[in-house]
Amino acid sequence: MAKPAYKPQFLLLIGIFLCFFTGKSSQFGLETDEFWLNEEDSEVNMVQSRRDSSRHCDFTSGKWVYDPSYPLYDSNCPYLSTAVSCQKNGRPDSDYQKWKWKPHACSIPRFDALKFLAKMRRKRIMLVGDSIMRNQWESLVCLVQGVVPMGRKKVTYNGLSMAFHALDFETSIEFSWAPLLVELKKGPENKRILHLDLIEDNARYWRGADVLVFDSAHWWTHSEQWSSWDYYMEGKSVYKVMNPMIAYEKGLTTWAKWIDLNIDPRRTRVIFRSMSPRHNRENGWKCYKQRTPLAFFSHQHVPEQLVVLKEVLRRMRFPVYLQDITTMSALRRDGHPSVYRRAMGQEERQHSKDFSSDCSHWCLPGVPDSWNEMLSALL
Repeated sequence: MAKPAYKPQFLLLIGIFLCFFTGKSSQFGLETDEFWLNEEDSEVNMVQSRRDSSRHCDFTSGKWVYDPSYPLYDSNCPYLSTAVSCQKNGRPDSDYQKWKWKPHACSIPRFDALKFLAKMRRKRIMLVGDSIMRNQWESLVCLVQGVVPMGRKKVTYNGLSMAFHALDFETSIEFSWAPLLVELKKGPENKRILHLDLIEDNARYWRGADVLVFDSAHWWTHSEQWSSWDYYMEGKSVYKVMNPMIAYEKGLTTWAKWIDLNIDPRRTRVIFRSMSPRHNRENGWKCYKQRTPLAFFSHQHVPEQLVVLKEVLRRMRFPVYLQDITTMSALRRDGHPSVYRRAMGQEERQHSKDFSSDCSHWCLPGVPDSWNEMLSALL
């Protein structure tokens, strides 16, 4: 097996992991996920899928409607990371906070924090995935926390997981960091090994939850320069190179087998949220200075990750619900932090285009609030 060159980015990734779980603004993992901005995206990722049963509303087909009564909380929510606090960081416009997703054939109820907590009384809901799932977790906590009295809420940490507790409801809203779902470990000579058939080190945090919401997509398609691993491993076989979608299918299959074997559908709901789109095309528009959603698409493109995911879910015994947010979010080129991913002084704002732009995560309040309104309706 040829010895690859040592990658200095590994030190950066270790720093990100340490910061992520110590409550700093860099805990959001933006340094890693920002590398998506340098990849060549040929088109906006989006998909429109249909529910097979007419008894269910198709949440994916709809439009964004301006609603001045939004947002449902403000940017002073104490649980927001600096990286998504766009108003505090100097973003001059605020209309991106006031759009509500409206399906064509039905409506999604406005999020009601007390009703949500009543539904989740004495329950654990856990969101599992990457920094965009952390983005969604912060949104959900901010949607809920305003109705919980001071002193009756707290955040606790357990390894790679954190939890917001509404004490009077005995409810916890948790986040578990597992961007690949399967295990990424150090091997000989400090090489990073992605074990496509190992998952228990991550999955041990998921046991006992009443609702599990998963996502995993973006880390599988990082360019080779910013890849989080040096080798793939399956059983005793080691691979330097593998088609990313084949690796993704293998990793998801390991996750699916664990769910089928370890989770009781009579006790636990499992939802898999589809991939969040990126608006970072190099030769087209980016998210910088975008102020309004797109009204429609001139073409459609189904991300490969979603095709693989649907096939893995189809083979499972466990009834996993696919929450498809890709299409609705692909319309929201205006919702990303862009250069307002950190606090900027007045002089810096005059030259804001000189700074790196995050077109992957989402400003809060913002788009993930609509994901959570959909999630609440599903529950």
